[in-house]
Amino acid sequence: MGFERKDPAKNEFMLTGPFRKKGYDWWWHSFTAVNEVTGEEKPFFIEFFTCNPALAQEKPTLGQLPENKGKGVRPSYLMVKAGCWGDDHCQLHRFFPWKDVRIHGKAPYSVEAGDCFASDERLTGSVCISAEEATAHPEWMCDSGELSWDLKIEKQIAFNVGYGTSKPLRFLKAFEMYWHAEGMKSAYSGTITLNGAAYRVIPEKSYGYADKNWGRNFTSPWVWLSSNHLVSNLTGKELHNSVFDIGGGRPKIYFVPLNRILLGAFYYEGASYEFNFSKFWTGCKTDFSCQETEDEIQWHVRQENRQVVMETDVHCKKSDMLLVNYEAPDGTKRHNRLWNGGNGVGRIRLYRKGKDGRTLIDDIAAYNIGCEYGEYQNERKA
Repeated sequence: MGFERKDPAKNEFMLTGPFRKKGYDWWWHSFTAVNEVTGEEKPFFIEFFTCNPALAQEKPTLGQLPENKGKGVRPSYLMVKAGCWGDDHCQLHRFFPWKDVRIHGKAPYSVEAGDCFASDERLTGSVCISAEEATAHPEWMCDSGELSWDLKIEKQIAFNVGYGTSKPLRFLKAFEMYWHAEGMKSAYSGTITLNGAAYRVIPEKSYGYADKNWGRNFTSPWVWLSSNHLVSNLTGKELHNSVFDIGGGRPKIYFVPLNRILLGAFYYEGASYEFNFSKFWTGCKTDFSCQETEDEIQWHVRQENRQVVMETDVHCKKSDMLLVNYEAPDGTKRHNRLWNGGNGVGRIRLYRKGKDGRTLIDDIAAYNIGCEYGEYQNERKA
């Protein structure tokens, strides 16, 4: 077994050592639900974001609060982020002080505060932000709305990136930003309610995803693409045992930036294809470009190793996306145009390499693609 090997230890709470005073750790979940009245499909996300536990105060410390920015006060809290994509996209933030947070840090992990709970198998909670509150508190970095959920998770296929998240490098805090996808293909079930509208989450139609990131800061560029709603253009059949996941941008190790590179994996009907720069013996090469047009965000990624070539083209309407908000553990907010969506569509072409050139394995249509792209303002290409 390769990258699809599950490793619950990498889903543990990672804010130890220096990360306790200057670090973040989050568990991300995204999935599609069906409106119980209209039958409309809608993608949702739920995230538990933790920051700087060693700096805990009686109340959540918000880094974007003007007086905190002026004094250089760093943030400290659990933030429950929940929302949806589509024409009425929104992101809602609920903050808890550390004294109200209960964490079981070792595998299997769990995080709980108020009625909000997250583990490898369960998600429950609610967020409610009035329009008046959102306007009065820009430091909350969120919209208004009401969302509640009660969900079960079955994490089916993992993307275990290996060396970069190995125990020694986790202990040394070598990377600026770590990534592990314990459930890059996950089945969600349960209910979710958005502003009074009830949705049903059906496992085989949830096209679910679950991962985590942790570290001291965020990468730029920031790229993520993933889907397990895949259909072969050659046969017309849905690929029920397949998923791809691409992420990264410009990782830093011991504060030294590497080239613009991505990690990638494609689990294709039982066959594993990985594109991992840390596994140099595989001959991995990656080229990618992202661009923002008037109406869309577009991604092109070409990855290869010694056996295969994978070409991925994705686009997502900006009207379906949101500009997702995070502040870094040092209190800065450098990502101000981080596009985030769950309605991406695309095409994947997978080729096998041989002495006589490339042979097409499959040409695949991808739907319900989770997607992100953003760069710090001063690093964007003209």
